[in-house]
Amino acid sequence: ASSHAFTLPAPNLDAQGVDLHLAGDVAFEAKFVTGPADINPGLGPQYNNNSCNACHLRNGRGVPTVSGGAGLRSHMLVRVSMPDGEVDPQAGGTGHPEYGFQIQDHAIYGVESEAKVEIIWEEIKGAYADGVEYSLRKPNLVLRKPDGSVIADVQTSLRQPPPVFGLGLLEEVPESLLMELGDPDDKNNDGISGRPNMVWSKSLSKMVIGRFGWKSNQPDLYQQTASAYVGDMGVGSPGYPDANGDVEIEEDIVESAAFYARSLAVPSSRLSSARGRKLFKTAGCDACHTPVLFTGSSKWEFLADQEFAPYTDLLLHDMGEGLADGRPDYEASGSEWRTSPLWGIGLTQTVAPGATYLHDGRARTLAEAILWHAGEGEASATKFKEMTAADRAGLLAFVETL
Repeated sequence: ASSHAFTLPAPNLDAQGVDLHLAGDVAFEAKFVTGPADINPGLGPQYNNNSCNACHLRNGRGVPTVSGGAGLRSHMLVRVSMPDGEVDPQAGGTGHPEYGFQIQDHAIYGVESEAKVEIIWEEIKGAYADGVEYSLRKPNLVLRKPDGSVIADVQTSLRQPPPVFGLGLLEEVPESLLMELGDPDDKNNDGISGRPNMVWSKSLSKMVIGRFGWKSNQPDLYQQTASAYVGDMGVGSPGYPDANGDVEIEEDIVESAAFYARSLAVPSSRLSSARGRKLFKTAGCDACHTPVLFTGSSKWEFLADQEFAPYTDLLLHDMGEGLADGRPDYEASGSEWRTSPLWGIGLTQTVAPGATYLHDGRARTLAEAILWHAGEGEASATKFKEMTAADRAGLLAFVETL
């Protein structure tokens, strides 16, 4: 339970697995620079940050910094697409003719960035049933071209980096189990209608269930990692060249970084109370934040046939207009989001002080994150609002132990 809580290898790795993990750690931390260079060339020419670790701080969340702020780098990024036009079936949307599917808000020397990102925070006041007041904040996004003009007529989605530990277990959950957890037509009439996102797998050349990303738009860790190299850093790899068609790293580097995320250990849960667990269930949180999942067979022995507690169903849920970005992503609508895993969430501030919650970093606390739940999560948010102060504290204390 320290600032390195998310940095340890899975405890059941064999010696070879530990070696692969440590090599992946080097790849994950590698800082890319402008070419030509002897070590890690290929940054940009336009990019968001210069390493995996630079956004996923100690493998946890990022902090809500953007290029229009005071920092030299951005932890957050902006997905973009066009509201009309031909949908690219292998990308899940209609790319912008100039920016593609992501704004790259930094650039190497002598090159202009695509845009600068500004966030104007809007405070929204509210109160619990017992009269205790709270304040939520909503981000209003402004994209400015290098000449200062505003980019308009484009769908946008502000995203912050999620934690990357335990992803190997999520990758190995059988599709059959995820389909079983889904209830797209809400046949049991509980108000919850989760469903998987079907996305393009480049390696399999077919549509499969998505697992990673805020809208489950990536099918596996290799594709997620390769896409991040080229999208976030402008570093091309085989099958994922950069904007100029260049390839700066080979498949083994991508696989090494992917294996690092695949083999990161999940921190142990801390001591929790039966009362807090009951409050979590009474509020209906476990309807989407499924406590226990299982892996099936796997080519990685340390991931095969495991029972684990991520508190997610990996499914899409409609979270209402308050959280909606209005931007579809494959089969995910503008108001649907993947259930975020809750494991390790109580160590967020220990690992990265100032890190925030939800897809766009709007929630400064776990309580704010719950209060933003609407749509399929509205009943749970309402029950949370109606709890006594002691029960609210008990529920939050339980979540922080996961």
